[in-house]
Amino acid sequence: MTLRLSGFAAALVFAAAGASSMAGPGARESRPAPGQAKGVPGAPPALHATVHGYTITKTIAGASTPVDLTFVLTRDEIYVPVGIRKPAGKGPFPAILMRSGNGAGGMPEVERQVGRLGPMTDEMLGRGYVVAYAEYRNEIPYLYEKIDRSENLSDNISGGQRTLKSNPSLDSDDYIALIHYLQSLPYVDKDAVGTYGVSHSGELMLKAASEITFGAAVPNEGAAHEFLGVDTGPAAPRKGTEIQYQDIEVVRTHADKRRAMARIQPIRTPFLHLGRDDDHLQGIFKLTHEWMKEAGKDSTWASFDHPVHGYGFLYAGPDGAYKPDAIQRKAFDLVMAFFDKHLKHAHHTSRRRQQVLNGRTS
Repeated sequence: MTLRLSGFAAALVFAAAGASSMAGPGARESRPAPGQAKGVPGAPPALHATVHGYTITKTIAGASTPVDLTFVLTRDEIYVPVGIRKPAGKGPFPAILMRSGNGAGGMPEVERQVGRLGPMTDEMLGRGYVVAYAEYRNEIPYLYEKIDRSENLSDNISGGQRTLKSNPSLDSDDYIALIHYLQSLPYVDKDAVGTYGVSHSGELMLKAASEITFGAAVPNEGAAHEFLGVDTGPAAPRKGTEIQYQDIEVVRTHADKRRAMARIQPIRTPFLHLGRDDDHLQGIFKLTHEWMKEAGKDSTWASFDHPVHGYGFLYAGPDGAYKPDAIQRKAFDLVMAFFDKHLKHAHHTSRRRQQVLNGRTS
């Protein structure tokens, strides 16, 4: 394990406590401009993360390259953890942000998942991608439905000495901050950042894409019930305690199309939606794609018959064995072809643009 810069211990304490600032070497303060509510065209991006320099580099058992563990500044100025692996060389490289489910567990969970996904991310690194695995704050159910986007407010109490917020920040705000952080790294092509996530993480990339544009997105069983305004209350069909939204027509009658289409309309990011044939929320996955296509968005659908929720994430077994089955391998190849199409094209276009600016056009 290698510690870069001596301030990491302080960063860890501040992050755990939800501190409002961290005076790291070269750190600088940035504020988002005031703007519109979420899901409205022209809504401002979240706070642009800055690279503060506090990083721990650790080896991963059985993996080809180490992971850099660090923290990302969010909209309300707390820190969320992320582990980043990069190919050899200076880049700039395309990058993929990964996450599964709700936020929980902090940096120990990031380390655990980076280890479990080591062989899979080795393959992604071999294809020339930076790969990041992140955490964000835990979900507050229905808060996305109830509040406008959090903005900075002027301080009329203490003479401008404090930062005030109009509303609490959401886990989707953290997700946007993570995308911006990757875009800020010198070895990442800012035009070629993609996202790959399972379940709730798939919904977060929809919420993010409604506010900012990034390279490409792959929700694997993206549980987008809030984003589509789907009723999950007492009127929702259930089997025991589990909601049953397998049928797209049932979902259609319980969703708020007007609200969903208003959120979909600003999206400019290409999406590949991965469903799972027998998933109890398959109708939600399908309807998200259908309404995106209806709105004229770049949306692709694929579904696989697999027993495991989140089959697209290829985990090593407890013994370290890496044995994706045939369906998982097919899904992985599809996902990587999608990222190659959208991120590597952007990467080469961006590199060509930089060469022209530098006067190197050969």
